[in-house]
Amino acid sequence: MTEMRRYDVIVIGGAAAGLSGATALARSRRSVLVIDSGEPRNAPSDGVHNYLGHDGLPPAQLLARGREEFTGYGGEIREGFVSSVTRLPGDAFAVTLRDGGVAEGSRILVATGLRDELPDLPGLAERWGRDVLHCPYCHGWEMRDRAIGVLATGPLAVHQASLWRQLSKDVILFSHTVPDLDLSGLDVEVVDGVVTAVETRDDHLSGVRLADGRTIARDVLVVSPVMHARAEFLKDLGLEPVIQEMDDYVIGSQIPAGPTGATDVPGVWVAGNVSGLMETVVGAAAAGLRAAVAINADLIMSGRQA
Repeated sequence: MTEMRRYDVIVIGGAAAGLSGATALARSRRSVLVIDSGEPRNAPSDGVHNYLGHDGLPPAQLLARGREEFTGYGGEIREGFVSSVTRLPGDAFAVTLRDGGVAEGSRILVATGLRDELPDLPGLAERWGRDVLHCPYCHGWEMRDRAIGVLATGPLAVHQASLWRQLSKDVILFSHTVPDLDLSGLDVEVVDGVVTAVETRDDHLSGVRLADGRTIARDVLVVSPVMHARAEFLKDLGLEPVIQEMDDYVIGSQIPAGPTGATDVPGVWVAGNVSGLMETVVGAAAAGLRAAVAINADLIMSGRQA
């Protein structure tokens, strides 16, 4: 593919937010192309949770259903990575893929999600999304009553420990690189010392190794990744991720946007985790729908009827 026809909307990112927005637009008889890299953030997870009617559904199945629904309304899907988005003369954008393909769209919806920067510990990344976790709402019920460890990499570790303590009485907070944490009123054991590795046995997390040689048995390890918006391809439009902090601690970056996902660049919307670090799957899908409604209205106001 070197050139494609112009679409009403090009959606970059084909997970919950992107497919939700794309489907709503296709149902409004808009010509829609979804460009997807096939790397959903929640791919390692066993199931999607807190999504009414879909609880426990494997992420791949949810996306397969979403793709089938979207293409059933005439939408198109293209596999690939976007390298840049540039404005064309007039009311349109060019989306260039790494393989040299180019597509044109009157409006752009970006729903590329996040990249998780994990603590640099041997064995940790391999367990991510399985028994190295971060969200109690996504995984907590499945890990209830198990031996849970919380790795402190910032002040938010205390909040994490309190959330997971609600799910199990056996919670240990590893102070790691954050000494002097205020745990007043929190019934959680604290283990001091730097964590040096995550240990496994029979393809399951079995413990946490400390610098002093101790190994503390744990079934689950909770971490706080730094979450980076996947949006490098927007720089030619002047859209850059903005650092987000909580309690003076950097938790990630996201693309600024208004309530409907509209960015500072006319014609470009964002939805899902790329513009909201804390969105769950159902929240991302809702954000995609909100953006789609706004985009369709914008096209109508500009005189582009279906």
